Amino acid sequence: QRARRGEIKSAADFEGALRTAVAAALTSGRSDPALVYAAAKPTVILVLGVNGAGKTTFIGKLATRLKREGKQVLVAAGDTFRAGAVDQLRVWAERAGVEFVAGAGGGDPAAVAFSAIDAGVTRGADVIVIDTAGRLHTSDDLMEELRKVARVIARRLPGAPHESLLVLDGTIGQNAIAQASTFAASVPVTGIVVTKLDGTSKGGVIVAVHEALDVPVKFVGVGEGADDLRPFDPARFASELFDR
Repeated sequence: QRARRGEIKSAADFEGALRTAVAAALTSGRSDPALVYAAAKPTVILVLGVNGAGKTTFIGKLATRLKREGKQVLVAAGDTFRAGAVDQLRVWAERAGVEFVAGAGGGDPAAVAFSAIDAGVTRGADVIVIDTAGRLHTSDDLMEELRKVARVIARRLPGAPHESLLVLDGTIGQNAIAQASTFAASVPVTGIVVTKLDGTSKGGVIVAVHEALDVPVKFVGVGEGADDLRPFDPARFASELFDR
């Protein structure tokens, strides 16, 4: 339409128009990247996503960030089916200097979530971050398990979880839309986190994911370090998407 009006006359004009359109798409609808906090502590953040998307690393980075902001943080290892996830999260918690709660291997993830909120309330935590299992997103059992975790959290602390963040691997392309839609059909997703944007991936699929779910992108991960988690900036993302 803009080209027909004579507003796009060169490759540079075209690229600029695309950049503007991407930024506009990502700021339409529900697009506030700020975390939502409960009126009274604790705030509960539930983290969703398939195995390999970078959930555990994201939780470690988020815990580090919140701790540096002066918040008392507790992380819970709700992925009880993958021992490596529990150990990895424990290491991140120790590194960040935050509280850590885990259950028995193979135990009930909902019970871990319940215990984590109990512990967080007792210890005066400001934020409780709960990991979840992430077997294939096509698994009905996994989705039912996530629904159960969300129900138990809501029963233990009315109004929680205050954020349900879906972690997506920025390298997987269009499959991210199917993943996002499946998770959102089971648990109300309040925000998107895009990981692995430190390589060749540009993560452009999040434009389609944002439009499909109408939820904001909250963070992007651009590396493995604790400082490699950035609050999402649509204008910066749009610029970097076309950066050659």
